[in-house]
Amino acid sequence: MIFGREKELRQQIADTGRKLSNLHLVVAAAGNLSARIDAENILITATATSLGSLKDEEIIKVNLAHPENKRLSTEFPLHKLIYQSFPAKTVIHCHPPLTNGYFAVYPALKNFTFEGKLYLGEVPVVAQETPAITKPELVIEALKTNNLAVIKNHGVVAMTDDFGKGLGLIETLEEAVKIAAVARLFDKAALDELDQALKTDLERKPEIYPMFSKGHIQAIVDLVNKDEFIAKKGQELDLTLQYAIQLDGSDAAYKFIFEKGRIVRLEFDANAPFVASAPAAVWETVFLGKLDPFVAVTQGKMKLQGNLGQLAKWYVPFSRLFELFRQVKIK
Repeated sequence: MIFGREKELRQQIADTGRKLSNLHLVVAAAGNLSARIDAENILITATATSLGSLKDEEIIKVNLAHPENKRLSTEFPLHKLIYQSFPAKTVIHCHPPLTNGYFAVYPALKNFTFEGKLYLGEVPVVAQETPAITKPELVIEALKTNNLAVIKNHGVVAMTDDFGKGLGLIETLEEAVKIAAVARLFDKAALDELDQALKTDLERKPEIYPMFSKGHIQAIVDLVNKDEFIAKKGQELDLTLQYAIQLDGSDAAYKFIFEKGRIVRLEFDANAPFVASAPAAVWETVFLGKLDPFVAVTQGKMKLQGNLGQLAKWYVPFSRLFELFRQVKIK
């Protein structure tokens, strides 16, 4: 008999497989699911099983250090590396048809809705040359910037704290792709120019700053205060607040004091109504423009002290602020 947490996780895997099948996100024996039992063991669906009608014996217990089971999926190395690289508790790998079709012809997601931008952000796409994932390390790099990654011509991988969140990300992506397709029916030019990072018109070689140094943050402040778009939206939306950023594990903290879109003062503490904090690795992806801070918060990579809903009314100028982050080069 199987009791406790393992029994509960087995039920969650079966339920998730059935939901994926009902949503037409998997067919036949495609895809696989796994869940962390403890630091050493996981549950994973066996090879050649239908996720929509899983039997208990088709969910196998595996020791990550000694994976000895002939029924292991060819994707087990990916699941193993995810659990060894991240604190994720569940992994979903499936083959959503609209998502696969979209990324077969387009290199990046064109997000038409605020919900898609907030919860998905910039979805990384990993090149794939084989039917199975033979280079899981590339997927790991992609998952450092987002809890969801697309494997081109293959499918998607989502890692989260629970299956509900992972399924939500995959559903949101499939819906975003569907919206993009419908938009193109209305306007054939809708996808001609996919979202890209804003280009700078600086001809001189940019200065490179140590991340989270005073020079780095001051350079961001200078860009913000020169930006006409933020100035305009700051006036329209009364962007007046105190917003701080903090580097986990250090004393480094900076407080931006905004008045109608202009940063009138920069202080060196985190005593503010809104404080975003994260480890160095996460901040690096944010400053490089690979991870939107709103998405980092919704996906649990960054902590926010304060109400995200209150910040949402300034979503437009803050999105521009985060775009400016990448213009200041870091080392």
